[in-house]
Amino acid sequence: MTSRTGFARTRAKEHPRITVWKWQGRNARGKRLQGEMVASDQSEVRRHLAQQGISVRRLSRRRSLPVFGNRIRSRDITLFARQMATMIHAGIPLLQAFTAVANSTTQPALRHLIETLYQDVSGGMSFSGALARHPGHVDELFVHLVAAGEQAGALDRMLERIALYKERLEVLRARVLKAMYYPVSVIGVGIGITVLLLVEVVPQFETMFSGFGAELPMPTQLTIRLSETVQAWWFQSLVVLLGAGVLLRFILRRSPVLNLQLSRLSLRLPVIGGILEKSAIARFTRTLSTSFAAGVPLLEALETASGACGNQVFARAVNDIRADVNNGQQLHIAMRNTSLFSSMSLQMVAIGEEAGSLDDMLDRVAEFHETEVENRVDTLTSLLEPFIIVVLGLLVGGLVLSMYLPVFELGSAI
Repeated sequence: MTSRTGFARTRAKEHPRITVWKWQGRNARGKRLQGEMVASDQSEVRRHLAQQGISVRRLSRRRSLPVFGNRIRSRDITLFARQMATMIHAGIPLLQAFTAVANSTTQPALRHLIETLYQDVSGGMSFSGALARHPGHVDELFVHLVAAGEQAGALDRMLERIALYKERLEVLRARVLKAMYYPVSVIGVGIGITVLLLVEVVPQFETMFSGFGAELPMPTQLTIRLSETVQAWWFQSLVVLLGAGVLLRFILRRSPVLNLQLSRLSLRLPVIGGILEKSAIARFTRTLSTSFAAGVPLLEALETASGACGNQVFARAVNDIRADVNNGQQLHIAMRNTSLFSSMSLQMVAIGEEAGSLDDMLDRVAEFHETEVENRVDTLTSLLEPFIIVVLGLLVGGLVLSMYLPVFELGSAI
């Protein structure tokens, strides 16, 4: 199994900028072939094609992938694990499975990763060792499970377990994002419509009201002043907001203390805090269950699970749990000392430790909290819909009403 020290050491390894190459050549029967390949240089393309029995006649650089094109998303790795598990289970050799998956993907960066894995494994490296060279794309749990699968001769089952684990985390993450982004996006649309009315529509009414020769109602005057302010400062305000967002993200990346404080604050938010708490517990127990079931030692599994919580408060708590377990404390007692886990969760973990079925009990705890997250998100969405309608009505409706008040007064005077 790949050691944690070796995995951490490879984290600093830099990956070359990859390029899309267009090639033309002939195979062993003289048939003309052409295609594209993602690689870091020409020698890599020629070497890979030579392994397929293709003689390169023409090779040209088509384009370099931009920085954002190099990003491999979590769901890409999930799909890769699922496809590899299916092919290996069907009896396809590992190297042939790499080639088939690489040819089926439309993501250039993922294809380059798979081709790099192919070259490393064909050069005599183990699959887990090749994965450990890419810590920016593959987490430690993936490496540990693949190493366990290689040792036990059950690589297909371990890859299937990885895919299932990542799919469940993706579903959980999507539910949490829905709870957080849904109200923000709707309110943002309402604010955007309001700004558009203030910039484009209100000035037209202001021109019309200037010929009335009468004092405008107070709501209308306030709306006109707000419109003038927005027209004069909208660009500066947008730049300030974007700059503040970028600055906050920069500070959070470099300030663990501030990151921890924001994590604590997020857990105290009404409704949302409960969803984030249940989500963190579900991610922790799911990761710990998957790692422990694969034969990963408990202390290493806890270290992996600390990075999967998605919340700094729970990440620190898991580090404390690991320290207590390392000192001989039982897992459920160490979890109780953090005061972050429910009595039901602690009781199930205690039963699992006594019965020797800790992975199964942790899996049940994860399923329970995932269901809780789903129910709370659905409830939050149902409760927010009427609230959002009221807010949008006050924003847009109040603005429109304030602009029509002078027209109503003029009509009543006539």
